[in-house]
Amino acid sequence: MASPPQFLQFVDQNADKFIARLGEAVAIPSVSGDGTRRPDVFRMAAWLDSQLKSLGVTTKLVDLGKHVMDGQELPLPPAILGRIGDDPKKKTVLVYGHYDVQPANKSDGWDTEPFQLVVDEKTGRLIGRGSTDDKGPILGWLNVLEAHKSLGLDLPVNMRFCFEGMEENGSEGLDDLIKSEVAKGKDGWFDGVDCVCISDNYWLNSRTPCITYGLRGLVYFKLTVSGPTRDLHSGVFGRMVHEPMTDLVQLMSKLVASDGTILVPGVDDMVSIADAEEREIYEKLDYSVKDVEDAVGAPITLSDDKVSVIMGRMRMPSLSLHGIEGAFYGAGAKTVIPASVSGKFSIRIVPPQTPEKIEPLVVQYVQQEFAKLKSKNKLKIENLHDGRPWMADWKHWNYEAARRATEAIYKRSPDLTREGGSIPVTLTFAESLGVNVLLLPMGRGDDGAHSTNEKLDRSNFIEGSKLLGTYLYEVAAVKA
Repeated sequence: MASPPQFLQFVDQNADKFIARLGEAVAIPSVSGDGTRRPDVFRMAAWLDSQLKSLGVTTKLVDLGKHVMDGQELPLPPAILGRIGDDPKKKTVLVYGHYDVQPANKSDGWDTEPFQLVVDEKTGRLIGRGSTDDKGPILGWLNVLEAHKSLGLDLPVNMRFCFEGMEENGSEGLDDLIKSEVAKGKDGWFDGVDCVCISDNYWLNSRTPCITYGLRGLVYFKLTVSGPTRDLHSGVFGRMVHEPMTDLVQLMSKLVASDGTILVPGVDDMVSIADAEEREIYEKLDYSVKDVEDAVGAPITLSDDKVSVIMGRMRMPSLSLHGIEGAFYGAGAKTVIPASVSGKFSIRIVPPQTPEKIEPLVVQYVQQEFAKLKSKNKLKIENLHDGRPWMADWKHWNYEAARRATEAIYKRSPDLTREGGSIPVTLTFAESLGVNVLLLPMGRGDDGAHSTNEKLDRSNFIEGSKLLGTYLYEVAAVKA
């Protein structure tokens, strides 16, 4: 079912108004990871709630309680639940998004003020923190609602909304909220939901739209090696004692090979070899080794084979070393032996791997390697946080609707992708509701989410709003 021409025309005719509304949203510095900005996160919730109500959505702000951050107890931002339409003859789509953003200061290297949306007329870029992650996509849904309300058109589906303000800081309280709403049955906000759509990821590149059916999970570890009760002088104690830094560097070197192979026994072995049908998905992707080299700024890919490189991000686990705490890193030449150092690393995991399967393998291996050092220092291993991977059935009607909508708006078939990162709530929705979950991105691969000069291209905002609306019409039409 094609979306009505007047809907598409309305979006085009109101583009400047929609961009101005995005500017209002960007101007609210809703940084969830900064306690001093917590009032702004609440202000963003109130603004979004007001917008939804003005467009005919019945809403409920859910108090998620409190949490402690940097030693301070703070109220958690509310989750915004919304509903519009209760026609039993229509499918019901649940939409998720988040209204909080990453920290940003002009001094970080921004060319413009991060919380002031700048419209670059030459490039068409809408520059500002949250423009693509995730305020632009949320406002895309608002644009769809406004078009239908203004034109007097009925939405082709019933809609439910779940917007949170802590996604960038662990989504505290959200899983419990979803499960409690599901437990309410017909009295819950998610009763009758047929599918879920999340727009919180990006195209692989700046050319080709995509739909995403998988995300990697994560297990984040901290290794601490400690010995002396205080930092020591290397001229006095060097080669007299077991040094924590020496032990830690030895351990970190045993985790991953330079070609990306994970050296922890059993981790890589859990993942099956891709069959011909799956390899064909990767071969068809509009993504090349050069795209990777351009993205990182150097010719450093692990292979010259496109499929191998793409699978390394999408369907294989990866282990990355992130840093060392407690070590000397400043200017100058300080000859210190650190008393205690901590190395941080993470493993991105894929089905059928889970944190519960991975953690024992890592702990056992690291302890064995530490024992081989015959060191008198002490070792401590911690799992700082983790999340499971997710993968959906990309042959489901929800994905067929997204494919048709993409072809209608962009006149080309979307790439079918799995993402290397994690969105934990995706798995929660899939398991708690028992329905298909789709990731339908609005922004491009070069948007710079979490980075300086984050942007959303004007064309992606406007055409992306059309895409979200057209997706709803295709959901209504596709055979379930």
